[in-house]
Amino acid sequence: MQNDLIIRAAKGEQVERTPVWVMRQAGRILPEYRELRASLSGFKELVETPDLAAEVTIQPVDILGVDAAIIFSDILVIPDAMGLPYEMIKGKGPHFPETIKSVADIDKLRPIDGSELKYVYDAIEITRKRLNGRVPVIGFAGAPFTIICYMIEGQGSKTFSNARKWLHSEPAASHKLLQKITDATIVYLRHQVNAGVSLFQVFDSWAGVLSEELYREFCIPYLNQIADAIQEVPSIVFSKGAHFAMNDIMQTNYNAVGLDWSLNPAAVRKLNPKKTLQGNLDPTVLYGEEAYVVEKANEMLRSFAGGSHIANLGHGVYPDTDWRKVKLYIDTIKNHTI
Repeated sequence: MQNDLIIRAAKGEQVERTPVWVMRQAGRILPEYRELRASLSGFKELVETPDLAAEVTIQPVDILGVDAAIIFSDILVIPDAMGLPYEMIKGKGPHFPETIKSVADIDKLRPIDGSELKYVYDAIEITRKRLNGRVPVIGFAGAPFTIICYMIEGQGSKTFSNARKWLHSEPAASHKLLQKITDATIVYLRHQVNAGVSLFQVFDSWAGVLSEELYREFCIPYLNQIADAIQEVPSIVFSKGAHFAMNDIMQTNYNAVGLDWSLNPAAVRKLNPKKTLQGNLDPTVLYGEEAYVVEKANEMLRSFAGGSHIANLGHGVYPDTDWRKVKLYIDTIKNHTI
């Protein structure tokens, strides 16, 4: 591996400089991605065509200079593989024609052996071959609670009140569904590791809609199962908005913890000084003038002083962001010596 900075940083090892990548770096902001995407029938065609998924995975390595390539896919491939298919509707996002409404619906879900998602592993293998050791490949999956949100709600939501209602009114059924998703996710991530990812991230994108009590019961046990089951490569957990649960999250067996922009890195680091932290520039900073972006990137780096750090944004880059500002942010990180 010519550049293994992110692997070493995730493990808490010494690095020459802070490694950097950006959530949602593959796609969205890049003209090259938009051009390819426009030539296809839809988002899922891109996800399910390994050669094309590999192409857009590598684009940010070539164009932005990031220290890792995160495989282009979607967290919703898991329910899709379990027998609950999703659609991606332009301008609206994911949509499930059928949702989970009862225990009988949970029972109908298929356990997966991993073969259902071969297109993802093929994309990883193609990406690794084309990168030829330039940077590592990051795998990923959605956290079980975040997946449940979509399976019950059927689409995006500001509150995911239907999913939360299940936690209160159907706790046993909720645990049953969460366990099924967790089992499938572990199988999926094992296959990703076998295909060649050097580390993986679990996205708990909707963690922030819960209370501390609900997060502790319905999220932490399943996140821990995933971390404990896949230890061949370093792991990162990113629970957006879960400021109330950081003490629990910092005690999990993930090598690194991603922070959103609302969190103070110095305060979080005190919860577990040995844990690598990732993040956490507010993505809207990238709308500022160039000098402002540089200033804020350096401020962020200083805020993580005193321990291992992987530079990132505090959320995925927003689609109307100028890709040159993203590159400026990345270059600023790379030019900063520890």
